[in-house]
This record gives sequence, structure tokens and C-alpha cells, in this order.
Amino acid sequence: MNEQKYAISQYPDVNAVYEGLNTLIRQPLRPIRREKMQEMLDYYDTKCVRSKQLIAEAKKIIPGGVQHNLAFNYPFPIAIEKAQDAYLWDVDGNRYIDFLQAGGPTVLGSNYAPVREKVFELLQSCGPVTGLFHEYELKLAQLISHYMPSIEMFRMLGSGTEGVMAAIRAARAFTKKKYVIKVGGAYHGWSDGMVYGLHVPGTGRLEAKGIPHGVSASTQEFFPNSLASLRRHLILNRVRGGTAAVILEPVGPESGTRPVPYEFNQQVRELCDEFGVLLIFDEVVTGFRLGMGGAQGYFGVKPDLTVFGKCITGGYPMAGGVGGRADVVSCFAAGIGGTGERAYIGGTLSANPLSCVAGYYALQEMERTNAAVIAGKAGDRLTAGLQKIIDRLDLPFVVFNQGSIVHLETSGVMLLDLHNPIRTLKELKPRKHMIEEMGAAYMANGLITLAGSRMYTSLADTDEVIDDALHRFETVLSLIEGVH
Repeated sequence: MNEQKYAISQYPDVNAVYEGLNTLIRQPLRPIRREKMQEMLDYYDTKCVRSKQLIAEAKKIIPGGVQHNLAFNYPFPIAIEKAQDAYLWDVDGNRYIDFLQAGGPTVLGSNYAPVREKVFELLQSCGPVTGLFHEYELKLAQLISHYMPSIEMFRMLGSGTEGVMAAIRAARAFTKKKYVIKVGGAYHGWSDGMVYGLHVPGTGRLEAKGIPHGVSASTQEFFPNSLASLRRHLILNRVRGGTAAVILEPVGPESGTRPVPYEFNQQVRELCDEFGVLLIFDEVVTGFRLGMGGAQGYFGVKPDLTVFGKCITGGYPMAGGVGGRADVVSCFAAGIGGTGERAYIGGTLSANPLSCVAGYYALQEMERTNAAVIAGKAGDRLTAGLQKIIDRLDLPFVVFNQGSIVHLETSGVMLLDLHNPIRTLKELKPRKHMIEEMGAAYMANGLITLAGSRMYTSLADTDEVIDDALHRFETVLSLIEGVH
């Protein structure tokens, strides 16, 4: 690991993080004082009038009023009109510091001009899609392979969900085995086989509405960080059809909300080698956000397959894919030369010229500007500042970061699991509602986060932006019950 190349300046003390998180979920909730929370909600009625009108109209034709899960916010979604660098503006003219960063891909900041200009050039000469091969399709694949040597071959697709689907299909085709093991609570997209053990470890098919049992019958989960549980699955699967792959987020489920010990990925790699199982890294978030070598470069662990998402195009549409060992990825040559069994995948808009030119220049700009490291320093500054606020206000909240991925846990809802099912069932809704209120309060004070508990920093987050954000966070945290 070379710290100058990667966003993580110091890996978090995982034991200390879990000690703090376990203490948090053992305590009663500490929400914002009721009268102050009402003031926060008044902001939406008085300052977000146009957003409220648009969402009311949208609900008549769009289920829930929005097309993407990230856009669901309490008390109602905000309609964004402009994005630039570290900021977003809504249709009512309110400006926000953007710590959502489209869910992580815009490491350069929103609407980064040098990439936008290259996209404009492409649109003037070619248009967004032709259905045929384009030079930048090759150039982007070569660039990804250059940054991540484990990517011997690369197949571009439309999303991280599609990348996971393809990776699992290839793993099963290559190994001739059926079981896929994931970490409980992790999100690997919404394909049928992966809607299993979502968000809360141990829940299995709880959220698999509309999915036949047989589709997820070969998906298994193990509790986060439990190598013993993973080994048990691998042993049992030997006599039940074998394990094709283990898939994980290398910093831990939900972008490291449940962080893994530094040596965890290497230990999983060794288990996979022992049992002849493919290792899939889901780098939809960490790929290029932690550095040009991704999480695999930071940890020094070589996966067999890597799934990419939004970051490979710098946030432009149709962003996803899978790459890795040539012998495995060659299973994707569906209908294009070769003979024998192949894992069928497709996508007319995959690797379209617009996406590929955006990705090619976004990655080049990320390397040129050292964006991942600068964004990581912003994450360090934000985390250190939040910790000072928490200490000063004597709050039980937990803040930690993996470079530019910052976690601020105030309700602990993401740390519930079925090790204690009675407590989980009792506390899930109130803890979820509290984090929704925290997200609403942050937004009312000019801060956009992911689900009120996660933040992504970017190249655009200068010291001045972070210090402004810290002032706004302190305004909200000072309103917590029990703070004087």
C-alpha cells in the first residue's frame, strides 16, 4: 500500500468503531428536540414550495414520486435544478453542500467542466449512441486495465446491478458450481439473486417480494466479519453443489458502514483459494474513489472479478461493468466468435460513445488532479471536525471514515441484525425514522447526505467548504435532546 496514491490516510480502528456503535445501539434514541424538529420541517413547507408541488404531481404517475432510491428524502424529495462542483441548487433556488455526490461516483465534483467539454465534443461529432463499436470503448477498457492490473479483460454494462449479475453468471459458468455467498446486510444491486440479506444481516428473503424462491435458493449470506461462518458455508457447500463465488464490498457492507478489519480481504482471498472459489470485489463505490487502483490496490488483494458502477464514467449514464481474469471474463463472449458454453449478457446501450468518452477523460482527470487523495483529505477534515463536535456536545454518536467515505451514525439503524431479533424488530422503525429526521434537518441547514448517515467528499470540497459544512452540522447536532 502506498498512502500517497490512496484516499485512506489512516485505516480506522475497527474495534474502536464497533465498540462505539454497540454502545450507541444499547442506548435510548437521542433525536432532535420535538419543537426544533418542527422548525426543520417548516423549512420544507416555506422554502421548498416548488419541489413539493412537483412531487405531488409526480406521485400521480411515478410510484413514490421519484425514479431512484437515492432520491427518497423525508418529508418529501427535493427537486434539483443545478449541480456544480461541491453544490446543488433546488428548483426553489436553495443551495446545498452536496455530500451525496450522486451516490459516490463524482469524485471530481459535480458537472466537472473538463469532462463535460469532452462529452460536448463527442455529441457534436457522433451523438450519444450508434449501436456499433467506437474507439473510446477500447480506450476506456485499456485505461481501467492499466490502473487495476487484475482487470485482464473488461466488459462494460449499464449499471452496477448489471455488473453483479454478469459476474455471478460468469462465475457459475466457469466453475460449474452454483452457490454464491455474500455478506449479510450488503447491497449488490437489485437483481433477483441478490435481493437477499439486504441491509439487515440474517434477513434472507425478507425483501424478496415478487422473486420466486428458486431464484435465490443458491444465494447465501454470512454475518459481517465472521470468517468462521464463511468457512462453514464453504465446507457444507462442498457436498451440495459447490460454491462458485464469494462477493463482498472490500471496505465492508454499505460502503463500509460495517467496516472490515484491514486483513479481512486477504483472509477471504485465502479461504477462496483453499476451497477453489472465485472472489468477486464489488467496487461500485470504492473503484477509483479510494484511488486509481481501487480498494484492491489499497488492500493489496487481487480478486478474480471486479464489479464497477457509476465511477467508471465519472457519473455519466450507463455506468457499470465487470472485469478480471481473462479465462473467466471470456465466458462473456456471448454470440461473438468462439465455441462452447458462454454466459449470455447484453445491453444495446452498454459502452455507448457518450459513456466511454466521459469515463476515459474522467479517469484521466482523476489521476492528473490526484482527486481521490484530495477528496480523502476532505473526508479526514470532515470526520475530525465532526468528532470534535460530538465530544464537545457529549453525544453518543459515532463518526469514522475510509478516506472520502464518511459515516456519521446517530441512530445506529444500520447496525441492527438478527443476532438479537426481538430488539431489531422493536427498534428498526423508530431508529429508521430518527435517521430520516436527521437527514431532513441536515438538508434544512443546507447539507445533502445519503440517508442522513453517509457522506462522500470530492475534489471540489475545499477546506472552506468543509468548515462551512461543519458549522451547519453543529447547528443541527446542538438541537439533540439532552444537549444544553
